[in-house]
Amino acid sequence: MRSTVVDTADFPVSERPGAWAGAMARAQVPQRVKSLETGTFAARIEMMPLGAGQVSVLSSYASVAAQRTPRHVRQSDPEMYRVVLVTAGEVGIEQCRQQFLLRDGEMGFGDSSQPIDIHAGDTPGRHLVFQFPKKLLALPHERLNRLCGQSLPWTQGIGRLFGQFLAGLADGYAQYTPQDASRLEVTALDLLSAVLAHHLDHDASSGGPAVSGASGQQALFLQISAFIIEHLSDPDLGPEAIAAAHHLSLRYLHRVFEVHGTTPRAFIRQQRLDRCRRDLVNPALDHLTIHTIAARWGYPQPAGFSRAFRAATGMSPSEYRATQRHFTLRSLAHGEEAAPGRGLCA
Repeated sequence: MRSTVVDTADFPVSERPGAWAGAMARAQVPQRVKSLETGTFAARIEMMPLGAGQVSVLSSYASVAAQRTPRHVRQSDPEMYRVVLVTAGEVGIEQCRQQFLLRDGEMGFGDSSQPIDIHAGDTPGRHLVFQFPKKLLALPHERLNRLCGQSLPWTQGIGRLFGQFLAGLADGYAQYTPQDASRLEVTALDLLSAVLAHHLDHDASSGGPAVSGASGQQALFLQISAFIIEHLSDPDLGPEAIAAAHHLSLRYLHRVFEVHGTTPRAFIRQQRLDRCRRDLVNPALDHLTIHTIAARWGYPQPAGFSRAFRAATGMSPSEYRATQRHFTLRSLAHGEEAAPGRGLCA
């Protein structure tokens, strides 16, 4: 897919502030830009549609202030949430009567229905922005404003999985189809829901109301799923370790997964095998042995991996790899687009 890029380096120096202000005014969530130094200002934004939402990468700018006033909100409110991940520099934000400073490794959560002031630091910075319609987030909306004005980590804990996913998504965007983008939006929202649910739970333990009922159980499932995916390489990952990490009884853990038609062990096995199949057919990983691929996803014993893989696909890992390599080469010879994994059991 193609992204939209506005780079002030493409404009004469005198036109750069106007070009940047125009880009911000046309954004999904319009805002007014101020405090631009004509002689020194330089900025770049890449805007990437993602289903109903958008991921943007802003970089190489400094000493910029932008705001979305109450008048802006009244004139146009797209009813969207926004998540900002800082990867370099710092960004000061004021919203919901709270002020906070985001530094490298931190992220903030915002609401298009609330006025906001944004101040970039005095040194060049870079951050990712994920914006999406509020209706897509399956968490209690009345509680999410509690997270506005907070600095949340994205390089550690559950936030790390979301942050790495979003960064990787932006880096590889040019290779995606519109269908890929819609699917990736769902994954991004699932991971973000797990992050937000984690912080809402922490808020509840400090005296706030807990996420309850079906929404709470769904959020817990997403949180546990993210934990499992982050720890797939650990061969000792199992129901006991998962329950202990989330302070749950084994019985309740199984109940959470039962609602989704699976068990913790089955979910772990499926996630591991999915990633092994993906790596086995990835031409860039042809230099890795089957055992190396299996071990990186939590299968240290070759015999155990072979049994699990054959049970899932009907063939051994080596047969699967050879079949997919043959299919790919045949497709390329006929000028077709390779489609790894087609026609095999999931």
